[in-house]
Amino acid sequence: MSEPIRIRAQLQGEIADIRVLMHHPMETGQRRDESGKPVPVHFIQTFSVKLNGQALIDGQLNTSISRNPLFAFKAGGIKAGDKLSVQWTDNTGAQRQDEITVG
Repeated sequence: MSEPIRIRAQLQGEIADIRVLMHHPMETGQRRDESGKPVPVHFIQTFSVKLNGQALIDGQLNTSISRNPLFAFKAGGIKAGDKLSVQWTDNTGAQRQDEITVG
């Protein structure tokens, strides 16, 4: 399994500043390894961010996103004690989900 998704939510009044770092190689299929063979395509296809089990963001990615993508956004209606979870699925079917409690 891959490294944990790093999720950070900082409350700033009624707005939360959220940052999500998803560890993933995000290979385009255009790079070659040391022996000259193409490195297979391997990237996150879909991801979702949920607040207390309800969808906050649903997104799709492709090969044009860099390794270990970092997303930052602001959201309202989040308070201390809420559960914020992030889940991704890549083109090989691998999945990862992690959750934090907003502090």
